[in-house]
Amino acid sequence: MTGESGRNGAAPPADSSVAATGLAALLIRLERRLGATRGWRRAGLAAVLGALAAAALPPAHVVIALVPAFVGLIWLIESAPSRRRAFADGWWFGFGHFAAGLYWVGSSMLVQPELYAWLIPFAVSGLAAVVAFVPAAAAVATRALAGVVPRGAGRILVFAALWTVFEWVRGWIFTGFPWNLLGTVWSFSDAMIQASALFGVYGLGLLTAAAAAMPAVFAGDGDGSRTRALSVLAAYAVLAAVWGGGNLRLMNAVDATVPGVRLRLVQGNIEQALKWKPELRQGHVDKQLRLSALPPRPAAGKATDTTPPAPTHVIWSETAVPFFLGRDRRRLAMIGAVTPPGGVTIVGAPRTTPKREATFRVWNSLLAVDDRGRVVDAYDKVHLVPFGEYVPFGRFLRFTKLTAGRTDFSPGNGFRSLRLPGLPAVSPLICYEVIFPGQVVDPLDRPEWLLNITNDGWFGHTSGPYQHLAAARIRAVEEGLPLVRVANTGVSAVVDAYGRTVASLGLGATGVIDSALPGRPHGVTLYGRLGDWTLLFLVLAMVGAGIFFPRSRRI
Repeated sequence: MTGESGRNGAAPPADSSVAATGLAALLIRLERRLGATRGWRRAGLAAVLGALAAAALPPAHVVIALVPAFVGLIWLIESAPSRRRAFADGWWFGFGHFAAGLYWVGSSMLVQPELYAWLIPFAVSGLAAVVAFVPAAAAVATRALAGVVPRGAGRILVFAALWTVFEWVRGWIFTGFPWNLLGTVWSFSDAMIQASALFGVYGLGLLTAAAAAMPAVFAGDGDGSRTRALSVLAAYAVLAAVWGGGNLRLMNAVDATVPGVRLRLVQGNIEQALKWKPELRQGHVDKQLRLSALPPRPAAGKATDTTPPAPTHVIWSETAVPFFLGRDRRRLAMIGAVTPPGGVTIVGAPRTTPKREATFRVWNSLLAVDDRGRVVDAYDKVHLVPFGEYVPFGRFLRFTKLTAGRTDFSPGNGFRSLRLPGLPAVSPLICYEVIFPGQVVDPLDRPEWLLNITNDGWFGHTSGPYQHLAAARIRAVEEGLPLVRVANTGVSAVVDAYGRTVASLGLGATGVIDSALPGRPHGVTLYGRLGDWTLLFLVLAMVGAGIFFPRSRRI
């Protein structure tokens, strides 16, 4: 007897082959059902997939959610009967993604609910609707290349490249909005974000998009099953290599601090709704003066029997002083009184033109005040927040910006490195200026560290402040520079040049952080030297691999 056998005496398939065949059949059915949806059901499904992808963003970091989200998007694009339909699929995906990822924008409308609460649904949906054109462009471009790029892994590689290119465009078009770039989903892993030192957060997002979408090939049938399996394994092997390389880089990290510098970060935790009330403003300043004058504190988590070193420099958050400080001698003297001898207190405050000038202008500024109450240097914010600090097309839109005052802020003259008493050269960044990859330093006068002062009190206890911090940490890795972040309501943090958090003070806490200033490793990172030219190389390599990828009958 030969026992159980297949037709013509062939051996029965192994259990693994049966399982693989069953999985492929299941995925094919899912692909066909998804592709067969039409109308509002299809739009709703695309939006749900986009919202699912938002679960991978900080602070949730459910990175695995990217796989069903991007696989579903690929299947929608492949089944789209026309480019117009592919564009709509991408737009609805983007709408769901950005509405879920940027929901916290509505919190800023609750600072003055009597004026702006009614705008919440329009602000969140309107912002999502505009930014959704970016994934829509990636989707329609992928569909347009259907005749050039073979279905399967090759087209997924091209999709990942196009997704990244249009994400890069989002970073600068109409002043730019590079918030929640795909690569930031890895900000929970110090090892993964080390790749940003080579090709920036955009490059990390490129590899992530390819790996997330690649399992879509398993819905295929016919020839090429081995090729499809190898494609998926290769995509995840690349991510594993990124993680391994990041760990290796951290094992060889240079851990050093700047001698003679001890920073005190002051987190006043002042509610945004109360910040500009005339009767409370001086109290806010007094609170931060008291925090600045506290006895020295040991480093977080380190008990010691010796007296900690005294701070040499003090840093307050964005608009920590709700007065025009530059011409306010009394309050400058008060700040000078708590400034360490020979050091400075760096504060955020609005700045105006001198009284003698005919045109009145206002800047969102950072001022360095010495121990004699003199302003020794200042920096004016360059990247202003539309509708928050100025109203685009203000002649036609009849409402004021969300921040205090009726006059729009003016942009500063550009990034520059400040050289302040007792400190290495620093690149100041106010609020969301820190989210712009490759645009946080003066390339002709590179600093030794980055300073980001911000006020995330607008966004309460939402995802917004955590997403902001994640972007800031990746800038530190990209540039190979330590970063100090002082936020009014948190999260304040000291981050080394490898993006590792040295010390932090949580969201909604009141207090100070006393910390040494991490040192800068020798040399400049590849991304710091070449910027997004490294991304161009990756994109071209990905497109070339996609075009010449071995053909199979189905994806």
